[in-house]
Amino acid sequence: MSKGKYYITTAIAYTSGKPHIGNTYEIILADAIARYKRAEGYDVWFQTGTDEHGQKIQEKAEAVGITPQAYVDEVAGVVKNIWDLVDSSYDSFVRTTDDDHEACVKKIFKKLYDKGDIYKGAYEGMYCTPCESFWTESQLVDGKCPDCGRDVKPAKEEAYFFKMSKYADRLIEHINTHPEFIQPVSRKNEMMNNFLLPGLQDLCVSRTSFTWGVQVDFDPKHVVYVWLDALTNYITKIGYDPDGSNEMFAKNWPADLHLIGKDIVRFHTIYWPIFLMALDLPLPKQVFGHPWLLQGGDKMSKSKGNVIYADDMVDLFGVDATRYFVLHEMPFENDGVITWDLVIERFNSDLANILGNLVNRTVSMSNKYFDGVVRSTGVTGEVDADLKAVVTGAQAKVADKMDKLRVADAISEVFTVFRRCNKYIDETMPWVLAKDEAQQDRLAEVLYNLTEAITIGASLLHSFLPSTAEKIVAQLNTELRSLDQLDQFGLYESGKKVVEKPEILFARLDAKEVLPKVEAIQAAQKAEYEAEMARLNGGAPVEAAEEAVIDIEAKEEITFDDFMKLQFQVGEIIACEAVPKSKKLLCSQVKIGSQVKQIVSGIRSSYAPEDMVGKKVMVLVNLKPAKLAGVLSEGMLLCAEDAEGNLALLTPEKNMPSGAEIA
Repeated sequence: MSKGKYYITTAIAYTSGKPHIGNTYEIILADAIARYKRAEGYDVWFQTGTDEHGQKIQEKAEAVGITPQAYVDEVAGVVKNIWDLVDSSYDSFVRTTDDDHEACVKKIFKKLYDKGDIYKGAYEGMYCTPCESFWTESQLVDGKCPDCGRDVKPAKEEAYFFKMSKYADRLIEHINTHPEFIQPVSRKNEMMNNFLLPGLQDLCVSRTSFTWGVQVDFDPKHVVYVWLDALTNYITKIGYDPDGSNEMFAKNWPADLHLIGKDIVRFHTIYWPIFLMALDLPLPKQVFGHPWLLQGGDKMSKSKGNVIYADDMVDLFGVDATRYFVLHEMPFENDGVITWDLVIERFNSDLANILGNLVNRTVSMSNKYFDGVVRSTGVTGEVDADLKAVVTGAQAKVADKMDKLRVADAISEVFTVFRRCNKYIDETMPWVLAKDEAQQDRLAEVLYNLTEAITIGASLLHSFLPSTAEKIVAQLNTELRSLDQLDQFGLYESGKKVVEKPEILFARLDAKEVLPKVEAIQAAQKAEYEAEMARLNGGAPVEAAEEAVIDIEAKEEITFDDFMKLQFQVGEIIACEAVPKSKKLLCSQVKIGSQVKQIVSGIRSSYAPEDMVGKKVMVLVNLKPAKLAGVLSEGMLLCAEDAEGNLALLTPEKNMPSGAEIA
């Protein structure tokens, strides 16, 4: 029986280039949630796609000498191929250049204009091309875009504007009365404190300085603001029409979950809800701004030569190993870290050792001792009860984690089943039982218990690693079970035979063999980037710049005793927000050992509040407290600064515990 509808969307990928593994994480995460909801009995509609309009796309197309449509056709194909490669089970792949979407966007714009929510004016301000956003001087941070930190340029043009302030109070009330609407809570606090409570300005919703966009049909020199175009995909592609929507829209809206990256939370929790209010439509039930997957603790960038792509990972490790890593390694709220070494380590420790070896040993022992026949004899032992309790209790724990969108924790609960099975093998020692003729029925029961437990574990695993789960039950000569059966132990049919030759699910990897392949991938990537830069530079080769050095005036020497007065420790930032009265200050709650200190730092130009949470930092702990912009600061975060004023927090080279002394 269906539990009702469940409509989940990802952000639609911007077609400026090939998505890296951090982008691909989102589609894998959404797929795991969608698959689990289907397994729970929901009628799921899972939508993803590509965002294909805007000035940046037009400029990229012009740079390579093709039309914008040809450019986005190629990139959208790349995106879709990668989404398919990682085994995502989406129901709809949207393109914002689809005729039906463009037609509906025009109707939406006209409806909002006729209603008086959109009006014509002129815009003069600072414009960030990468973000496709206008800013006032007061909104800039050290003269740069407050979202991405890049340069902005003056822009003046005729434009249409949306009356954001008309709906601001209503949105604030909705957020306050629906605490589940924005998750995690840190994202909600950021939106309220940084944007809504200070007051919303009217939003520019059309452009005339470029042409690649949805044309405003009653004023053709204007194209619709890319975010108004992009966000509406969530309703246009399920049948919304201002002139009369269809049954599909009535069934699926409002969305149950918008799954997006934390960098676009503002657009989805301020702009989008206000657009919906103006259209007299219900708001989505929840917006989850997931963290980023960082390469070695840093954001992936072609200019740094550190981009990891899903297709490269799949070539080296396989689809399900790629899915496992990104799902398992991403915390609920803090950024995750990916390195090639870490992927190899997780592959060997979790997939090859814990899971693959367990299935192989169990099938092999069944063949060795009983010609593959698995039978229950009822000869139990003391350790059986705990095994059964762990295995049958796993589904409730997984369900609880998934309800809270803690997918990494959910997959850890599944692997708790496999770990318990391995422990059960160590406890029962089947190879010893096999030597005792009187223990044959006990040995058979042990192997039956293992087969049953692995079947339950595989059924739980299916939402996360679908192909692997199917391979496991195929080797056990059984089928995946529904979630409502997973609290029952003993459903495996006694007397069945497992396959004669077990398939190695995950063969251990040798880093010495994998890393040269990684180096070849990185070399090719760097060569491609340098060739692209040379082309943009008129054919001139890109020369490596000498690393800058900075000389500063030496301060008065201190004694060792002076230095010993300073107390430096490792701290972990557990919360961070902008200081309201300052454009430069961030206020962080820093856990140092068992205490938490509030520290105010002038680093807002280099770090967004949401980027700070989870970082391990070096802290001067015993600095005399002082107030900065009216906020008490109880210490100092250590940073390096270059000649251009860019800041970098000093962090421990290795993962050190909070409170560790720095000496």
